[in-house]
Amino acid sequence: MKWETAINNFKNYLKIERGLSNNSISSYESDILKLSNFILTKNKSISPLKVSSDLVKEFIYSISNSISSSSQSRIISGLRSFFEYLIFENYISNNPLSLIESPRISRKLPDTLTIKEIDKLISMIDSKSNEHERNVAIIETLYGCGLRVSELISLKLSDLFFSEGFIKVTGKGNKQRLVPISTLTKKAIKTYITNSRKKIKISEEFRDIVFLNRRGNALSRAMIFTIVKKLAKLSNINKVISPHTFRHSFATHLLENGADLKTIQQLLGHQSITTTEIYMHVDNRMLITAINKFHPRSSAN
Repeated sequence: MKWETAINNFKNYLKIERGLSNNSISSYESDILKLSNFILTKNKSISPLKVSSDLVKEFIYSISNSISSSSQSRIISGLRSFFEYLIFENYISNNPLSLIESPRISRKLPDTLTIKEIDKLISMIDSKSNEHERNVAIIETLYGCGLRVSELISLKLSDLFFSEGFIKVTGKGNKQRLVPISTLTKKAIKTYITNSRKKIKISEEFRDIVFLNRRGNALSRAMIFTIVKKLAKLSNINKVISPHTFRHSFATHLLENGADLKTIQQLLGHQSITTTEIYMHVDNRMLITAINKFHPRSSAN
């Protein structure tokens, strides 16, 4: 079997049977191509069905000095899934990555923004710009609803149920969830839709998409990152700020104000609550409060 055939079959499996997004599928494909290209550079014509554990180890060693531990871990995980698929289809009987461990990754918590910092970022949006109302609505939606970038750029007008107080969000694997929307976020989106969005000549295929560029097309992921990075630079906030920072802040603020992890898991669209726990970081004050309130020895102090 050729690499191209195996990769295409795997991509179809990821899309149809596992329901993964195009971005996730592209990441898997990229990791597998790294291995196949490495094998080609070694002047070896080896089928994916004949890859040995030693060859995979050699590949991992070759990339270990040029990429981070987290990237190594992701590549190993992706390759392991690829060969598990080949086992599932009865092409091979053993996974060459079964005894290869991923590097240990220190769990680095992302930065969280305060309400004051979020307001400051929004105040940096140029009020004279044609994109002012749109960009305000984007930031308010990222923080107010805790959306992923992919969920934000695919949000549709038909997903907005303002009278019921919800928006319908299509997340990873095309899984849908309802997320409550605050009055402030609702107002920001309405202002954009009824004013500046109406002035755009919208492409037919994007008429139902909420957030558009000046040419009337859907915004790209890269454009959302560019908008946020520009605001972060203007604000001089000494934190690493990306679109995901607003999602993390959304979850953290909910937790700090008493929401339980299960509720936050549902709002974020996490399949596993373990993923939600990674996003969370509770400050020391909350931990101290919990001990003082619930531990039987605390009353003896």
